[in-house]
Amino acid sequence: MEKLYTAEVTATGGRDGHVKSADGMIDWKMRRPKELKGQEAGYNPEQLFAAAWATCYLSALIAVATKEGVDASLAEVIVRVSFNKAGESFVLSAELDVHIPDIHIEEAQHLAEKANHVCPYSKATKGNIESIVLAL
Repeated sequence: MEKLYTAEVTATGGRDGHVKSADGMIDWKMRRPKELKGQEAGYNPEQLFAAAWATCYLSALIAVATKEGVDASLAEVIVRVSFNKAGESFVLSAELDVHIPDIHIEEAQHLAEKANHVCPYSKATKGNIESIVLAL
């Protein structure tokens, strides 16, 4: 494995804390969402994970579609990451909704599934996070 890039982020204070990247591009207050008894506005880990997964997945989808001769430049991906209670512990789950304009739903689903096998975030979560990938 050849390491191409490493992101470095320091977190303090947990869900009601702060995150800052080594390059200074991220410097954010973290807060629990109101649904988890949060009080103030701020980012939460599920939002950041969903944003990262969505952008990475969309890049994989465009690459896969391009190889198959499909223009997916106007595609959209919605990623929903949920924080769930399972017994006495907590787990994440995810839904990825894929929309590729001007192609049949069957072809869009095929490309969505192929992208799911290519995207590093999808690979990292496979078997660890219950996820559903649907073309709309």
